[in-house]
Amino acid sequence: MCAQSEANDVIGGLFCEYRSAIFAYIWRLVDNREWAEDLTQETFVRLFEARRRLPDVVNQRAWLYRIATNTTCNALRRRRRFAWLPWQAARAWLSGEGAAIDEIGQRSAVEAALAALPVAYRAPLLMHSHDDLTINEIAEALEISASAVKMRIYRAKEMFRRAYERENRQ
Repeated sequence: MCAQSEANDVIGGLFCEYRSAIFAYIWRLVDNREWAEDLTQETFVRLFEARRRLPDVVNQRAWLYRIATNTTCNALRRRRRFAWLPWQAARAWLSGEGAAIDEIGQRSAVEAALAALPVAYRAPLLMHSHDDLTINEIAEALEISASAVKMRIYRAKEMFRRAYERENRQ
C-alpha cells in the first residue's frame, strides 16, 4: 500500500509540474482547446493507469510526453483529423527569431503549410522547438532513435519550407 501511495504522490507531482506544458503541446497538435483539454485529461488518466510502471521509468518527463503523443495520435487517427501547428510557431522558421509576419495572406499560407506536416514529423518538432525536450528525451518519448529524431526534425522543417513556398506562390 505504501508503494501505491508513493506512486500517487509522484503522479500528483507530475500533474502539477507538467499539466500546462502537456496541455499546450497537445493543443498545438490538434488546434482545438476543448479537445486538447480532453486529451490532456486522458493522458493523465493513462499515466495513473500505468502507475505501477513508474518506479522503472528513468525519465518521467519523456515518458509523460510519450503518453501524450500516443494519446493524441490515436485520437487523431480515430477522428481522421488534420492537426495544425500554431501560427506563431512558424515565425522562426520563416523569417528568423522574433520576426513579425503581419499579412493575412502569409498567415493563411503558413497555416496551410503547417497543416501539411504529418503528425510523425510535427510531434518531434513541437517537442524540440516549443517544449525544450532534448533529442534523447524526444527519442525516448517517441520510442525511436536519437538519429531518427534529428532526421524527423530536419525533414519537418524542410517539408514546412517547401509547403510554405507552394502556398505563397498561389
